[in-house]
Amino acid sequence: MNYIKKLKIGNVELENNLILAPMAGVTNRPFRIICKEYGAGMVCTEMASSRAMFHNDLKTKRLLNTDGEKRPISMQIFGSDEETMAYAAKHVSEIADIIDINMGCPAPKVVKNGDGSKLLLDLEKAETILKSVVQNSKVPVTLKIRKGWNSENIVAVEIAQIAEKMGISAITIHGRTRSEFYTGKADLDIIKKVKESVKIPVIGNGDIVDGETAKRMFEYTGVDGIMIGRGSFGRPWIFKEIITYLSTDNKIEEVTNEERLRVIKRHINLAVEEKGEIAVKEFRKHMAWYTKSLKNSSEFRNSINKIESKQELINKVEEYFKSI
Repeated sequence: MNYIKKLKIGNVELENNLILAPMAGVTNRPFRIICKEYGAGMVCTEMASSRAMFHNDLKTKRLLNTDGEKRPISMQIFGSDEETMAYAAKHVSEIADIIDINMGCPAPKVVKNGDGSKLLLDLEKAETILKSVVQNSKVPVTLKIRKGWNSENIVAVEIAQIAEKMGISAITIHGRTRSEFYTGKADLDIIKKVKESVKIPVIGNGDIVDGETAKRMFEYTGVDGIMIGRGSFGRPWIFKEIITYLSTDNKIEEVTNEERLRVIKRHINLAVEEKGEIAVKEFRKHMAWYTKSLKNSSEFRNSINKIESKQELINKVEEYFKSI
């Protein structure tokens, strides 16, 4: 059975049902462009604070720059204040194809303000936020959640049903609680329960790292689509791998070093074009992901830690790939 198909979210049709998760500090414009080139059906911006938007914060506005990107694009907002979330919905729905509400982020700095997964502890408040975003948005609104706050507080099914009632067009569920962060295994049973409890599309998220794990998510839970997060770090070609595997049951060859080098250079160029040379420093984490498991990669990573110019970095990368 081929699980790859078009996915309709509200009035927006995606060419396939593989979605790049919104991830702070990772899914900026350069990375989204590359994941799209490898076949992602939709990409999402990094989460943007509704409070910051309300106060006209420039850095937050920059997160929503999608110049030259292939649509559709989902833009994720977070916040726990009805007024600023309504404001963000109005503003973002002018430029996005879909708005996604974050009620899953486990990061302490987000949670301490009552945002992200903290809202899973207050379903009444969550409901008013869902309602206010849907009412103020011109485009379909989706919701991303976790299983619950902790093992005593598993609310995924309940909040999915509330979301459907409030007019949410699709729901993504990550099969872990907030207190688990990214440890242990994602719970496929809760994802399956959410899928069975609502009529809107359900997207499964957590531990999808290759064709087999993607197939298992589809097969076991019956979800309409999957969202790939950490599995894409340093491997934007994961989308192509999953499409090939699910369409033909064949694994594709591990990406060649030539291809890897080409993607790294393209990514560096896009990043510097977007942010200037400061991007070189920020690129170190991507470099670590791209070269993980390659020969002498830790020596290579140490050697680039002081580099701050684009050309120097590209020269160093080319030299490293020649040596392996």
